[in-house]
Amino acid sequence: MFEKLRQVFSFQKKEVKDLLLELEEKLIEADVGWMTAEALLNRVKAEAPSTSEQVSIILKNTILEWLQPKEPWGFKPLKPHTILFVGVNGTGKTTSVGKLAALWRKEGKQVMVVGADTFRAAAVDQARIWAERAGVEFYSGASQSDPASVVFDGIQKAKNSGTDVVLIDTAGRLHTQISLMDELKKMVRVAEKALGRPTDDVFLVLDASLGQNSLAQALQFMAHLPLTGLVLTKLDGTSKGGVVLSAVRETGLPLRFIGLGESKDSMQIFNPARFVQKLVE
Repeated sequence: MFEKLRQVFSFQKKEVKDLLLELEEKLIEADVGWMTAEALLNRVKAEAPSTSEQVSIILKNTILEWLQPKEPWGFKPLKPHTILFVGVNGTGKTTSVGKLAALWRKEGKQVMVVGADTFRAAAVDQARIWAERAGVEFYSGASQSDPASVVFDGIQKAKNSGTDVVLIDTAGRLHTQISLMDELKKMVRVAEKALGRPTDDVFLVLDASLGQNSLAQALQFMAHLPLTGLVLTKLDGTSKGGVVLSAVRETGLPLRFIGLGESKDSMQIFNPARFVQKLVE
């Protein structure tokens, strides 16, 4: 995994000036993206290293600095901690919801999955199946219901039952689909009304295998929604991994969770230090 990104730390050239040219090529090959690659190179140059070992140290420290969130993620004290999952079609929103439900159920949390993609019966069924696998409660309302009303009713039900965590699965959409983006905004407003406070999290789910296209999606969704973090899926299926750096640095959003497989236990809290260590091993 991340073979291309790991190669950034294995240099063939020994002269630093030649090494920087090699580094630029490797960063682009690893799908880091031009802006982030240039920023990394500028940081290295500013430190004026004299050896390849010093270059590696600068790279490691800089990447860790960029990936380290301003504050760690955790459940808020007021229940239920409510998270909306948004993104385009096919990024793995529903599977991410199911896997996180399983993770937190295993930790002893009372979890509810709300299937708010109400216009596709298959989507509701998929969310229900994942909730059953995770052993958590599921709510979707009637077929063809207004998604915002499903969100409101689901949160109310969770509040009445003392649920700890509510995970809301939404329909995939493009930022250019204005009516659907407005629908998402409405869902956020309705969730806040049901909670009597701001929604705890709005996570954008991105497919790591799409590389820089995922970054473009993130920037577009940021313009419409109060995103609080990123979830990167299918990281186990890409040899590059550079999108991890560019997505975090260029959006300013913390990467909270990563998907590393198909099983319900394959979702993990993102650990920047562990990620960087794997790159330099």
